[in-house]
Amino acid sequence: MTILKILQYPDKKLRIRAQPVKEINTNIQTIVDNMFETMYDKEGIGLAATQVNIPLQIIVISNIHKYDHPLVLINPIIISKNGEKKVEEGCLSIPQQRAIITRSEYITVNALNYFGKKIKITADSLLSICIQHEMDHLIGKLFIDYLSLLKKIYIRKKIKKLAKKNDFFSKKKYKKI
Repeated sequence: MTILKILQYPDKKLRIRAQPVKEINTNIQTIVDNMFETMYDKEGIGLAATQVNIPLQIIVISNIHKYDHPLVLINPIIISKNGEKKVEEGCLSIPQQRAIITRSEYITVNALNYFGKKIKITADSLLSICIQHEMDHLIGKLFIDYLSLLKKIYIRKKIKKLAKKNDFFSKKKYKKI
């Protein structure tokens, strides 16, 4: 398996709308396997294919729920929503930034699984929030899009400062001891 590069905000590719997967084959399953490997390597709980520069409607979610295995949601569609919940969210594509976002507390989703079988997931709590967050990625939306303009500007400045700091350390020459 391969660890994929996660796109970082403000990369414009994060704003691309994902296309439906037409056929689930070994190529798609390899993408899914690599997405899981990447998500676990970066200690995430969910990952959308658009975050790794693959414009397909694929989401992977770690085992944070009542199901006995991690989830693969291909071509997911929310068919019902209910309730409201405020939660602090973060994102692998927007490192070290978090914000309180309002999401639906309960959702039902239709999708295809790893093998192309139709599945229906009823989710609440953290799983519901995670699915909604990752589905936003599939339409080019980020959690910061829910924030006020002032908060977006603040996060953008923090991201630029962090990027400069990381660039400085990646270019700095260290003497061998």
